[in-house]
Amino acid sequence: MAMNKNTVLAWATTIMIVVGLILIALGAFRYDDVAGWGFAMVGIGFFAIAWVFDALKGRM
Repeated sequence: MAMNKNTVLAWATTIMIVVGLILIALGAFRYDDVAGWGFAMVGIGFFAIAWVFDALKGRM
């Protein structure tokens, strides 16, 4: 299986979405104090970076 630039960006986007979901779940279900808000915000940041990676597919 050959990995070109678009395939690498697709895998990076998928991994970033999974990690973002895990961080949001940690913030929502594991931590009940202010740390939960931090985990959720970092998870949303991972979604934003994944969105940028997805937008770069086909342009590089």
